[in-house]
Amino acid sequence: MIQGTASGVGKSLLAAALCRLFARAGYRVAPFKAQNMALNAAVTADGGEIGRAQAAQAAAAGVEPTVGMNPILLKPEPGDRSQLVVLGRAVASVSWSEYARRQPELLPLVAESLARLRGAFDLVIIEGAGSPAEINLRDCDIVNMPVARLAGAPVLLVGDIDRGGVFAALLGTLDLLEPHDRARVAGLIVNRFRGDAAILASGLAELTARSGVPVLGVVPHLEPGLVPAEDSLDLDDATRWGMPGSLEIAVVRLPRISNFDDFEPLAAEPGVRVRFARSADGLDGADLIVLPGTKSTVADLQWLVASGFGEGIRGAAAAGRPVLGICGGYQMLGRTVNDPDRVESTASSTPALGLLPVVTTFVPAKTTVRVRARATTASRLFAAAVGTELAAYEIHAGRTSAESPSPFTIVERGGGPVTAPDGAVNAAGNVVGTYLHGLFANDGLRAALLSALAARKGIAADPRWGGRRGDSYERLANAVARAVDLAAIAKLVGLSFPKS
Repeated sequence: MIQGTASGVGKSLLAAALCRLFARAGYRVAPFKAQNMALNAAVTADGGEIGRAQAAQAAAAGVEPTVGMNPILLKPEPGDRSQLVVLGRAVASVSWSEYARRQPELLPLVAESLARLRGAFDLVIIEGAGSPAEINLRDCDIVNMPVARLAGAPVLLVGDIDRGGVFAALLGTLDLLEPHDRARVAGLIVNRFRGDAAILASGLAELTARSGVPVLGVVPHLEPGLVPAEDSLDLDDATRWGMPGSLEIAVVRLPRISNFDDFEPLAAEPGVRVRFARSADGLDGADLIVLPGTKSTVADLQWLVASGFGEGIRGAAAAGRPVLGICGGYQMLGRTVNDPDRVESTASSTPALGLLPVVTTFVPAKTTVRVRARATTASRLFAAAVGTELAAYEIHAGRTSAESPSPFTIVERGGGPVTAPDGAVNAAGNVVGTYLHGLFANDGLRAALLSALAARKGIAADPRWGGRRGDSYERLANAVARAVDLAAIAKLVGLSFPKS
């Protein structure tokens, strides 16, 4: 099990690296996180919803993600509430106290999910959440040390040296653990180190002497984007989103932005920068304005209008600038968002931006499904990709009726053939909405969009756009393999490395 001294210290990344390394050594590996809190989610083959990190770790391990790899997902909502997703299905909206009261019924589901994975795989890499030393949450923790005890798992404790104070963080975390939990910590890992590792030697020696726990690795500061973004901490990592270049894509940083990992493939392209606009003037000069997904369409729509973003987006659209809405962003571009059953808000109807001839109505049933689709001739933004088959997924609560051509045609939904329109395009062709997440992971569509933006700007398209960048999990695994003692880590669970 991998635990950390805090959120954002690199647990997810190191879990993905170990998933790939042990899978590469010949073991059948699965990831597991009992409870995740994130607005970036993935859809499993059977239509379940799990945290993006566990889907990425499964991809690193070369296995299909399942709801059992992340049995509990919390998706923050307005008013200090969260949507509770259990075994892939949204079951309730809960406050923290309501969630805490449910935990006795949820812990057996965690245990059952973990037991099934352990029965089906050689090795399970378990990820914790936040820190195991949050002493005020000790009685309601079902993701850190209670899971380690349940699994009988040795724990690797990770600290982030880049944020400073890593020695105090590691020693302080150990000091706050109960003795029986402290004894489970079998190794320490220092993450995100810059510079000459020899500088650390004296500090690591004292760390081991004080803690009695060996340091099993010092992982350098790695290139950004090796694993998909998971939470809002990644939004503030400027290196992940590209440097100023020939094309600028402005994504509105909604208060409850979700699935913003959609834009990482764009940011990874040469000469392309994705910037997350916090105010309306952040849209100035952008070659594409994007309204992204959101967990709370109505609340974020109201914020959009009050902040001045709404008027800025309308003005950009009227000037012919490209505007793209994805999922909740698509709903906001329409005429009205209706919520007769009060699924998302207390308002029965909310005026939207009026840039697309669509009306959205929220219903209690949530759509979570993988799809395959083809681009149509309706939008010049994707004209060069017409007919190309695309892999994508949907996660939304609303149903949208459109009175316009659709930019995509869904040809497969949940593994079965269909022919269904998706999205809408305005009469001028510069405003596009779609429910499809993951579009820009498709090389051809990504190249088509960037080429269209370049043509509008009067610059040459980069021939490298849309090219395959290789397996990022391999680069991650290779970097971590050079930095940690894999033989010692494997020995903790009775395995050899590499497998003979």
